[in-house]
Amino acid sequence: MTPAVHKALIFTDLHITAEGRTIIGLDPLARFREALAHGLSRHPDARHVLLLGDLVHTGIAAEYDRLMPLLDGCPIPITATLGNHDARALFARHFPASLNPDGFAQSALDLGPLRLLLLDTHDDTGAAPLEHDGWLCDARLAWLDTELARAASEHRDVVVFCHHPPAPVGFWAMDAIGLANADALLSRLHRAPHVKHLICGHVHRTIHAGVANPDGGSLPMSILKSTCHQNPMMLGAGTAQDSVDEPGAYGILLALPGTSVLHTEDFALSSGQVSTY
Repeated sequence: MTPAVHKALIFTDLHITAEGRTIIGLDPLARFREALAHGLSRHPDARHVLLLGDLVHTGIAAEYDRLMPLLDGCPIPITATLGNHDARALFARHFPASLNPDGFAQSALDLGPLRLLLLDTHDDTGAAPLEHDGWLCDARLAWLDTELARAASEHRDVVVFCHHPPAPVGFWAMDAIGLANADALLSRLHRAPHVKHLICGHVHRTIHAGVANPDGGSLPMSILKSTCHQNPMMLGAGTAQDSVDEPGAYGILLALPGTSVLHTEDFALSSGQVSTY
């Protein structure tokens, strides 16, 4: 007998621009339209569409206004969180259902036996040292504590999502603008054995890592590519603006009996020439 499959589609780093603006010659809206159509046509049984931040490129109203008509036609419920390129007030106007009672873009969703926890790492308070750093304030961490405890009481495994990775991945410029208070997040996740996976965006590459637990073992961490432009494979060197026209991708999370599985799917072919935006 075929086991029940519970599925979520994950898109990150859309970087939608205003009409007529491109990134290294690419129209991010056209790329995301292709990504969404690809995912919906092949996985119409998905229960959730998750957007992991950097929905727009410069955080202006014209970019959100250009994105929303495409999302309005999606037949699967959409839950979103913020990245460093987003604007909190404009996001809240367009995604009110993705806000928790504290006003942060943090959500708890069920995917079959899994609990999915989306965190809001956008810093617009200046608490983080650098402009594009991520940050989790006390209120956001308290929400996470509550949701982790609730999932444990319900005997649910957990997958956590956030825009900024809390661990280095070897791209120095991007590592410099990761989650600034990473220890506050990781200490909680390492104490929660029912947390099985951490999925992030921000770096514009497909990356898989194990984040070491000081008490032994490690937490699997995956980072997904952008739907538009990618970070060129220049480990160590480069800047946060270096970009390459390589295939965009999205993630497919499966909740299967006794395990969760993350697939990545490239959907666009391109030239592979490195550029800077």
